[in-house]
Amino acid sequence: MAQNNSFRTRDQLPAVPAPVLQALADAGAPFDLAAAVPEPQDAPALCWGILGAGGIASTFATDVPAFSSGRIVAVGSRDRARAQAFIDAHPDAGKGQPVHAHGSYEALVDDPDVDAVYVATPHNFHCEQALLALTAGKPVLVEKSFARNAAEARRVFDAARAAGLFAMEAMWTRFLPGQVLARALAGSGALGELRYVRAEHFQSLEHVQRLVRLDLAGGALLDLGVYSVSFVHSLLGVPSALTAVGRLSSGGVDLDETIAMEYPGAVAVAASSMAAASDTGAEVVGTRGRLVVQKRFYRPTPLQIVVGEGPGVPRYEWDASLPGGFQFQAAEVARCLAAGRTESETMPWSETLAVLETMDEVRGRLGVIYPGE
Repeated sequence: MAQNNSFRTRDQLPAVPAPVLQALADAGAPFDLAAAVPEPQDAPALCWGILGAGGIASTFATDVPAFSSGRIVAVGSRDRARAQAFIDAHPDAGKGQPVHAHGSYEALVDDPDVDAVYVATPHNFHCEQALLALTAGKPVLVEKSFARNAAEARRVFDAARAAGLFAMEAMWTRFLPGQVLARALAGSGALGELRYVRAEHFQSLEHVQRLVRLDLAGGALLDLGVYSVSFVHSLLGVPSALTAVGRLSSGGVDLDETIAMEYPGAVAVAASSMAAASDTGAEVVGTRGRLVVQKRFYRPTPLQIVVGEGPGVPRYEWDASLPGGFQFQAAEVARCLAAGRTESETMPWSETLAVLETMDEVRGRLGVIYPGE
């Protein structure tokens, strides 16, 4: 199978500043970027079927063939013409090979050329469609939020466990080079003891019909807040307590929420809104350093890092900006399948469940209940 190896992640990223690497080494956690962020082009080639033909699927169909070893072999929609239009709009998705258009999700998951299924539909369909793929014997990568709630996620993971199949939430941010370095700094003690973490994700999205519909599990939390909550969880784990305030629309979806989380020795704030836009920044503060992402913390973006104490400590910038972003999670799936693993160590089932449990509690406090829950 032909691969596009023209884009190499390692050729695009500058070296991590030497003082930052030294701080990690001094903390007993030497950092090797090449080992921490494997090259997506070097992952085993994987043939993807995309279930759903919306906007997020378009990003996947663009990033994965362009920047990784994978390619798209099939797209499924409830309308075959829509699936074909999606394929026509992404002429490079198959890397020169045909891409099948299917007029049903059942036909997609039964396609023998599909190695793994990417579920890219609204949240309320994730559980049933992930189960559909698993029943057909196909590993799944399911858009975040993985499901409407933790109970639905457990159903999917139980089915994957019983079938011995791989399943993962498509929290692509966890695999980005900047996030990998942030976790290394926070987890190693290079920033000292963590005291405060914040992440905000505000976008003006009230015009998106899917997000204002309660029956489609709309609202800010599952689309935007999941990034902020997952970022906090990735650094501090499950909070010992939380409080939440927010506003609901007349239709019952959450327009915005601010979540305050308590940890032994630390606090965190995760905020999201679909009613206004922000720089979507994040910050990690420790007793001996800090890390700041000024804009778009959930994307490949520059990091500002301070390591050391006292006045005049220099701030170093590492520009982790890269084209695409979805290629890293797709490559992770390919590597896990090749190794016979059913879950990713970077985004394991337990992490998906923990984030969903936090969001379930937030929704409970705000009074957001989806039909059928």
